[in-house]
Amino acid sequence: MALRHPRTARLLRPADFAALRERSQRVSTRHFTVQYRPTQLAARLGMAVSRKVSKRAVERNRIRRQIRETFRLMRAQLPNVDILLIARPSATTLANPALREDLALLWQRLIAAHVAATLNAGEPDGTMRAS
Repeated sequence: MALRHPRTARLLRPADFAALRERSQRVSTRHFTVQYRPTQLAARLGMAVSRKVSKRAVERNRIRRQIRETFRLMRAQLPNVDILLIARPSATTLANPALREDLALLWQRLIAAHVAATLNAGEPDGTMRAS
């Protein structure tokens, strides 16, 4: 079903998280940071919403729900990357519509950064040759 957030769309193994922390690129907004790296699989999401963000579990879970929902809606448009989305403490001050807006901006920046990196990968010095 297209409206689900299937198990295949999640980062589950500690090794996947460790690989992202070692070798990844970053994109940020005011309230979130994404570490990502290209893969052969469809986009997969891992989240880090720690107690530093909020001591209240209800707040952390609200942020996680918004992250999952926006990822689910955008997954088809995202490049094939593993994503670790890290929430900042300032995210707790936002209402849900503002959280979704910031996350939408983050997904657009991720797409743009991946496209730019793909284009720059054509030549060692970052330039592309005309055919």
